[in-house]
Amino acid sequence: MNAKFPTENVPIKLYRNPLSGHCHRVELMLSLLDIPYETIDLDMANGAHKARDYLKISPFGQVPAIDDNGITLADSNAIITYLEKKYNDFYEWYPEDPVKAAEVQRWLSIAAGEIAYGPCAARLVKVFGVDLDYDEAKQKADALFTVMDPILSSRPYLAGDFITIADVASYSYISHAPEGGVSLAPYPAIRAWLERIEAHVRFVGMKRTLVSAA
Repeated sequence: MNAKFPTENVPIKLYRNPLSGHCHRVELMLSLLDIPYETIDLDMANGAHKARDYLKISPFGQVPAIDDNGITLADSNAIITYLEKKYNDFYEWYPEDPVKAAEVQRWLSIAAGEIAYGPCAARLVKVFGVDLDYDEAKQKADALFTVMDPILSSRPYLAGDFITIADVASYSYISHAPEGGVSLAPYPAIRAWLERIEAHVRFVGMKRTLVSAA
């Protein structure tokens, strides 16, 4: 158990949709930091994420959100940053060095930008039937992967030689890109990077859907 997490405290509550990559990146961070947590799956189809009590935790009615013994937070990248800062296990998940920190931040921005509008959006169309421009999303995913693959062929992780929250923020939707009809076959360095993350002792995966066209 993480030394910074008192045994008398209750586990962190993670409000989620189990098929959401945003939620999974938080669960992955919790697991990698060895923080006790419990998952609460919201019935979003019936509006549980818009219920008055939940909006007190997540004002925009989005998942994921956490309740850490009274401290409530929403937004996946904000949550994993909080978890790293509060429960850091003496490993630099978010480096203090300015250059390295900037590199991590760049990938957090990419997770909220190119990843969200590329592989995430393509999966939303294929798995959930969301009304988005699929061709545009797939094109953005392939453009992203075309840039990422050479980077990951020159170093093992996105921000350098060691895993950081940049990898945690990026893993879920890229790993599940085939569910959105985006093939990872042309990108060997990305596939090797995914395998390195999955090899970590406390790695936890995200539930896969039956949709896989690539």
